[in-house]
This record gives sequence, structure tokens and C-alpha cells, in this order.
Amino acid sequence: MVAILTGDIKNSSAHKATKWLTELKKALGRYGKEPKAWEIYRGDSFQLETTPENALEAAVYIKAALKQIRNLDVRIAIGLGEKTYDAEKITESNGPAFVYSGECFENLKKQHLGIKTVNPDFDTNITLMLELALLTMDDWTPAISKTVKSAIENPEMNQKQLATLLHKSQGNISEELNKAGFDEIQKMIQFYQSQLSQL
Repeated sequence: MVAILTGDIKNSSAHKATKWLTELKKALGRYGKEPKAWEIYRGDSFQLETTPENALEAAVYIKAALKQIRNLDVRIAIGLGEKTYDAEKITESNGPAFVYSGECFENLKKQHLGIKTVNPDFDTNITLMLELALLTMDDWTPAISKTVKSAIENPEMNQKQLATLLHKSQGNISEELNKAGFDEIQKMIQFYQSQLSQL
């Protein structure tokens, strides 16, 4: 089973591509190599293949990376399933995971993050959690997004070490992670991972 993330950048036309493209490429590059594991196409759309365990963290990470730029956001659909055709380029590979991801993406309206699998009960439960998480995540400021991104990149670091890394006070880091709902988002990711055995 694989996870396919299909996404596009919201408000990309209001920003120079050079500004956000670098962030997007770095974020996708964390999870694999281009073009086998990820590709950017149609200007501001992308596809990424990762493991089901990593899928939700990857979506949160990509969102944090892009929301470092003011008024920018991302829509991401996660499809979990089989990959039945493995091509050199991810956009030419195929299978249920790709179909689910595409269908989920077509159905993303106001919500910026969704998931589709073979199990509708799993989808309903995780989607509800995502809706609640997005109430906070959609309001992340560039400063909060940068702190969240650094916290995901450096899971072994405590707040004091993150403060040194980002040239901020520990109080700042604590406040930003609190506002980001970071602990709760991590719990949501762990819960999601614990439910994968249902698929």
C-alpha cells in the first residue's frame, strides 16, 4: 500500500513562482526524489508518493512550508491504496491510490485537506479530525508556520533548542507551538497512524 498526495497551491498567481516553488520543492524533496516520488505539473499542482505512515505528517509539513509565505496556502488530497503500475515518473504511475487521491482532490471544496481509502468509516473519522485541525492550521501565520516546520524537521529538539535554531526566545517558541495546536496535531497524526491497520 502507498500514499499518494495530490495538491495545488492556493493564491499562487498572487506571488512570484520563484518565491514559493523553492519551498515546495524542498518540502517534497524531504519525502523522495523527483520525478519518481514527486512531480510539480501544470504550474502549481503537485503529486507525491510516500508511505501511508508518513502521509499525514507530509501534508502538515508541506502546509507549514508554504504558509511561511503570507496569504499562501495549499490544498492536499491523500489517497491510500495499491500502486498497480510503477512508472519512472509519478504522474504516469497508476493504481487505486492514485484514483482515490484524484477523486478526493476533486471533492475538496472549502476544506484544504482530505483523505480517501477503501474504508469509508476510516475516511469519515479521519476527515472529521482533519476538519477540526484545519480550524487552527488554516490560520497559521508565517512565523507560526516556520516554527511548526522546524519542529517537524527536528523532532529530537526541545523548545530551548528550537529557540536557538530560530533565533527566538523559548517563550516565543512555546507560544507559537501552542497557537499552532502542535501537540494536538501530533496526537492526531499518531492516532491516524494507529488506525492504518484497519485498511
